[in-house]
Order: sequence, then structure tokens, then C-alpha cells
Amino acid sequence: MARTVGIGITGGIASYKIADLVSRLKKEDLEVIVIMTESATKFITPLTFKTLSGREVATDLWSDSLEWKVQHIGIAEQLDLLVIAPATANFIGKMAHGIADDLLSTVVLANTAPVLVVPAMNTNMYQNQIVQENIQRLKDINYKVMEPDSGLLACGVTGEGRLPAVDDIYQVIMNILNPQHDLKGKKIMVNAGTTCEDIDPVRFIANRASGKMGFCIAQNAARRGAEVILVCGNSSAEVPPGVKVIPVWSAEEMCQVMLEHQDSCDAIIGAAAVGDFKLADTKEQKLKKADNREDKLLLELVGTPDILQELGKRKKPSQITVGFAAETENVLENAKKKLSSKNLDFIVANDVTKEGAGFGTDTNIVTFINRSGDIVSLPKMSKDEVAARILDQVIELMNRLQ
Repeated sequence: MARTVGIGITGGIASYKIADLVSRLKKEDLEVIVIMTESATKFITPLTFKTLSGREVATDLWSDSLEWKVQHIGIAEQLDLLVIAPATANFIGKMAHGIADDLLSTVVLANTAPVLVVPAMNTNMYQNQIVQENIQRLKDINYKVMEPDSGLLACGVTGEGRLPAVDDIYQVIMNILNPQHDLKGKKIMVNAGTTCEDIDPVRFIANRASGKMGFCIAQNAARRGAEVILVCGNSSAEVPPGVKVIPVWSAEEMCQVMLEHQDSCDAIIGAAAVGDFKLADTKEQKLKKADNREDKLLLELVGTPDILQELGKRKKPSQITVGFAAETENVLENAKKKLSSKNLDFIVANDVTKEGAGFGTDTNIVTFINRSGDIVSLPKMSKDEVAARILDQVIELMNRLQ
């Protein structure tokens, strides 16, 4: 029997994006019931969702329904999951305080299935203390609340409050409907972010890595039941729940921490952008700015530890190791060399010059290469989806070793 997802759409400009979400869910053979507030119908018509979902769209608490004797009760009883997206500040407030004054809010109160809330609004509204307290109240009653994305909003302001990518919402929905615990009992160590090498007490050498890819891997692994250690360099990404985080600064420190924990791990995934060079002699005092622009400052650099290579030397037969090859040219050739030299089970290669791939983005375009020389190229997808695919490969390898 097909499972049923309720999609509650409230009055935000991002409402139009939910059409793509409904379409994707239908392709998964899910039943989708769309419930719209009156405000939502001002942004996109119910006819659009009727066409995509293949069934009537519920909009009016007082209208007669051919399908349900009592509409809001009948809808709620059918749901395996209720998604509110976009969730406006107004509707979040109603949910948090049990207000039921339209069809969607009465469905929320009658619903007993899991609830996913996807806020989308102006930055100042999202950051408002009352809104944040309402969101926390929803979390306290076990509603799952997605964090909004940051960027340019429809109002012209740049900041947090954007509806997350439809790919990410879809992935969360599928994870809720299909909870995986295939890593239960396994311990996985992931590194992420960029390492930093000091020049003097105030300056350092680093790279553009955001840490998002490694954080997505850690979060997915924890979601699938693993005990996760995240060895994290410099990163602004939000720490995933249920993950043990060990912050580090330099490549040397990251290497030492990972070697200390290696023996207890079933799999190690190296997603960090580890710096290749450090200063031969770190300055104890701040270097002064030159008065003359033509003056040159020469810094002598030496290599940093190759973390995955060091881990590869000590790798146990039962241990899975995965690396990344972020390249700008000869991507496959360079990735294959790293696969061999670091004793990896497979490597995730990507061309960081491609649009939608590489550092700082929410998406990635990757290719998997394993020891047998098999190559699997994936299309552009969210980093969360890439993380899920990587873990699928890790589990497949683990099963072969049993």
C-alpha cells in the first residue's frame, strides 16, 4: 500500500518551489495530499498541485468533501508524514500554540504522523526572538525543523531565511519515511573543513573549503545509526546532531587525532581539504606591513603530513578508507594516483572548477573510482545526496568483508 505524504503550503513566495517537490514525491509512487492556506493560493494556484498530485487540493475548512466525511480528520488519518513547506512565521506561531482556524491548522492538530517543518521568510522575521522561541517549541514536541538556507531573499535582503533546496527537502522526507539503520554498531571517523597553518600570531594559510561535504557525511552516518567522530578543521558549517566533534587547527594536529582514533574505527572518510604546505619557521611576532609596495615578503614553505597516506600505512584489513580528490585538471588520472598511493578502497573525485561543484557550494558533481578501476559518475546533486551515495558504497564494501 502506497504511503501518503501531506504537503501543507502556507503563504510565502517560495510556494512555487513546492510544485517540484510534489512532482518528485509522486515519481516515488507516494500518495500526496496537498493542503493550502488561503494565502498560499495567492502565490500559486491549487490547479497546479491538483495536476501534479493527481487528486483534489484541500483549501477550505468549510467546503464539502466527496472523499472524507469530516475533511480535516479524514486527511490527518491518512498521513504517514505531514510536511509544512514553506512554513511562514505566522503559521509556525499557530502550530506552536495550538491555534486551529483554517483547514491546514486543524489538520496539524488532528495529525498523529511525524511532522517536518520547513521555515522560509525574511531574515529579520526568522531571527525574531518570538519566532525562534516558537520554532524551539515545535522541536520540543518532536517536530523536525529544517534550517533555512542563506542567500538573496525575494525582499532584496541577503541572509538566512531562504527555503532549502528542494533536493534537500526531498532527501529529508525520504529519510523520515525510510529510516536506515544499516550502520548501527559501526564506528566511522570523518574529517572536514580546512586546516590552517600559522604564519605569525594573527595570520595563517588556509584554503576555501567550507566543510559542508564532510559535515553532510557525518550527519548521514549518524542518521543511519553509526557512532561518528568528526575531526573538524576551520569551518562555518553547522555541527550535525548526534556527532562527536573534535576541533583541530593544523594538518599536524588533524593527523595526530585521526591516528589516535584509527584503530577503533570501521571506516574512515577523508573529506577535509588539508593544506599541503606550512611555514618552515612560524614567526613569534606579527609581521609588519611593508611601507613600500615594491618590497617583497618571502615565506619558506615545507610540506604537511599526508594524513590519508599515514592512515593507509596503518590500515587494518577489515577497515574501509575513502578519500577525496579535489582537482582542477586531469581529474581522473590524479584521482587514480591518490587511490593507489594512499591505500584507499575508493576515492571521490571532483573538478572544483565546475559550476555547482567544489568548495562553498551546496551541491557537488563527483565520480567514484574503486580499486578495481570501476568508475561511476554522478550528476549534480546536493551534498547531502552525495553523502548518502558515499555511505551506500561504504556499506557495500563492509558487507563484502564479512
